[in-house]
Amino acid sequence: MSVLSDTWIREKALNEGMIAPFEESQKGEGFLSYGLSSYGYDARVSDEFKIFTNVDSPMVDPKQFSSSVFVDRKAEICVIPPNSFALARTVERFKIPRDVLVICVGKSTYARCGIIVNVTPLEPEWEGYVTLEFSNTTPLPAKIYANEGACQFIFFQGEAPCGVSYKDRAGKYMNQNGITLPKIAPKRCTL
Repeated sequence: MSVLSDTWIREKALNEGMIAPFEESQKGEGFLSYGLSSYGYDARVSDEFKIFTNVDSPMVDPKQFSSSVFVDRKAEICVIPPNSFALARTVERFKIPRDVLVICVGKSTYARCGIIVNVTPLEPEWEGYVTLEFSNTTPLPAKIYANEGACQFIFFQGEAPCGVSYKDRAGKYMNQNGITLPKIAPKRCTL
């Protein structure tokens, strides 16, 4: 498995729509950078946020998730309460090739402020907007800036295309359009 370069990312983004919209170079004077880097792509966070709240004191249960644990905000700045988190999505839509796996890492500027970005890998043939989790690990409120860089995606090419892709198995997070909350795949009947 090898890490893929800016040349490969640019070609796939421009010719096959792997990233849209696509910024061909790093932009970042006066704001958190985004765009193509040497071996990755820095994606932006949109202006849509779901901020965690415990106002109604619900329990967080991944098998029976209640959207009441979030308040929705559309804003240029999201303030995450101390020791809490928010969900957001990327500005960019991704379309991953069958022989590629994508890993996401947080931006160092946010990390140095105690703000951690978490995303699970983008699997082969997954498509959609990426749901991002911003965790504020500090005892202070923390700001996230919409339409600025949030995280970097690093592309790895497998030795051969996978036997079964995310699309083949009809993954539950395929073609996400907005911020997507946790889902559990329905039980399948077996005879």
